[in-house]
Amino acid sequence: MTTIALIGAGGKMGFRLASNLKGSEFEVRHVEVSEAGRARLQSELGITCVDAADAVPGADAVILAVPDNLVGKISASLSPMMASGTMVITLDAAAPFAGHLPDRSDLTYFVTHPCHPPIFNDETTMEAKTDYFGGSKAKQHIVSALMQGPDESFDLGERIGRTIYAPVVRSHRCTVDQMALLEPGLSETICATLLVIMREAMDEVVNRGVPHECARDFLLGHMNILAAVIFDEQPGVFSDACNKAIENARGQLMKDDWKRVFEREEIAESIRRIT
Repeated sequence: MTTIALIGAGGKMGFRLASNLKGSEFEVRHVEVSEAGRARLQSELGITCVDAADAVPGADAVILAVPDNLVGKISASLSPMMASGTMVITLDAAAPFAGHLPDRSDLTYFVTHPCHPPIFNDETTMEAKTDYFGGSKAKQHIVSALMQGPDESFDLGERIGRTIYAPVVRSHRCTVDQMALLEPGLSETICATLLVIMREAMDEVVNRGVPHECARDFLLGHMNILAAVIFDEQPGVFSDACNKAIENARGQLMKDDWKRVFEREEIAESIRRIT
């Protein structure tokens, strides 16, 4: 049986992973430094934590379910306990991209991250429909990268990824650099920023007299149909009026060189701030 040391098992992400790993094909050793996290694991999942010194030696894989800015420090402290060939798994590409993992060519480095449940889905139960984060009831896709190590190791990393983010539909393989383009580039720098602007725009029309519920219903409904057409979820075209509004507003809202955010130096600077 493959043995996993789950570091940060009682944290926000760690607890989600511990829940999905419970009863899986893997033997898991749980490590959590906070008393609150250890108590929650015991009371809600019946899991007893162990110290890192008892969890990491002999583990086939070590999952770092810790904040991005602590990955470097924690992985360095655990590195002397890891045998050659151990797989180190991070849940985000930021720290690996920034070079914060130990300089050990004999370790396997694997990164896996959830896509989160898609806006357009076939969920039928209320539990699944309202599982916006994923890893519980709603189906989602994942992306993974084998940063270093033998190619056959990807299969193990992917199996772990499918387990910790279950239920999973599609699993995409890419590189760490490509994962950095996806996050923070596509998901946070672009998507999150523009969604914040959309929320601010909704608040502005409310400030100008439109009732809040009316503005929210109108915006979310239009987001649904507009996104369905833009992302080829259903065939359709925008009206001439809509196309003219887009053409006119694009220059007011977006700089001509906005795609610079995907240049490697821009991604690296964004990750430097994160880590």
